[in-house]
Amino acid sequence: MQHSFDTQGIPPGCPAHGNVQLYGPEFGADPEGHYAHLRASGPSAPVDIAPDVEVELVTSYDAALHILQNPASFVRDSRRWNALNEGRVPADSPALPMMGYRPNALFSDGASHARLRQAVTDSLSTVNELQLVRQTQQSADYLISRFSTDTRGQAELMADYAQPLPLLVFSDLFGCPPEVGDRVIVGISGIFDGTPGADEVLGGALAELIALKRRRPGADLTTRLMEHPARLSDEEVLHQLVTLLSGGTAPLTATIGTSSALYLGEEWQTGLPVEDAVSQALWNYAPIANYAAHYPTHDVDLGGRTVRANDPILISFAAANTDPRLTQHREQLSAKAHLAFGAGPHACPAKDPAFMIAATAVESLLNRLPDIEMRVSFKALNWAPTPWSRTLMTLPVRFTPRTVALDGVEPGRAQSARAPQSPAPTAQRSSSQQASAPSHKGGLFSRFLAWTRGE
Repeated sequence: MQHSFDTQGIPPGCPAHGNVQLYGPEFGADPEGHYAHLRASGPSAPVDIAPDVEVELVTSYDAALHILQNPASFVRDSRRWNALNEGRVPADSPALPMMGYRPNALFSDGASHARLRQAVTDSLSTVNELQLVRQTQQSADYLISRFSTDTRGQAELMADYAQPLPLLVFSDLFGCPPEVGDRVIVGISGIFDGTPGADEVLGGALAELIALKRRRPGADLTTRLMEHPARLSDEEVLHQLVTLLSGGTAPLTATIGTSSALYLGEEWQTGLPVEDAVSQALWNYAPIANYAAHYPTHDVDLGGRTVRANDPILISFAAANTDPRLTQHREQLSAKAHLAFGAGPHACPAKDPAFMIAATAVESLLNRLPDIEMRVSFKALNWAPTPWSRTLMTLPVRFTPRTVALDGVEPGRAQSARAPQSPAPTAQRSSSQQASAPSHKGGLFSRFLAWTRGE
């Protein structure tokens, strides 16, 4: 049967005149349209993830799951990358910070990966669930107290809430002294903003933190990594901390923002719990949209397309989660069957804590500001034009200005199956945090810690 070839509505850069471009304003405005077009080529298709950087993008849920769960044929060590080794990737490419090799669990395979991942998962398993909820509530209370008294009754939730909240929680989990926590936040924020020198700021702050924990161990994630039986070197500890920060804070920011927007949106069904909004965000707006580069150890066939050994294959978590073949039967799947946290040996080791932080952050917002609403419709919100993540650029809201009372809970609109709704008492600080208490004229983390002490 002959089919006519309709060129209308085809994304710029499609195979008719070059690869589909998975970056820039056209992609940012309509990623779903780009994914739908790519699906016509089969389970995967070649795309440009950045200028002059070609990868094979997997859009099929089944194909993605096959690759993620088959580490013998698809490895993560990007030092295999053909185009990079042949000098065909621009030295200033924005793909390099995302795909370039780092000595961490994310880019390791085999025994090396097992050793690093075990240290991370064992350390994360010691985090107390109730304490994590309290840390998140306390961080939420602090941030809400900063913008809720605005006489206009307006805020921009991405910048004022969703972005800083995970940074406060992680700085607390790592056991950062105030000034070190300030620099960790500046460094990781700068990396995502593309600020020159941000890598050095973050690396220096984490190296100082590790040296401090060598002298004075604490009840924190950094110390647990350092004391793990795997005997990680200081450099290995640093790179695992960077992975936890980069793989945790930005996706959490996206999830908190999208979940809040969905819950406050015009199509949300009243009475559904916050957890449903978080699940919907993970299914339909995967915070890590296109990532997890794999390198086949031999030439592989993907639905009739041959991908050469050591050419990068990226997983489109966003496209796989919305694969039409999957969505037809999604009611029969577990709510956790999405690929937003990956799958297989490299699946996110902190998916349960991440879900808990996101749900608690949205609950806290709704409980403290019960009349909060968006100033625009959900469909009018703008998304960042990046291939790597699916995150809102802004989330403008309005509410009745108030002083958030921390000794009581205002009647909230959030409904949840989980218990702790009341604000947390001041969390007990490690000795290193107490010993380094600064004035509250410092950075975000310093001011947060001063606030918890009533200063």
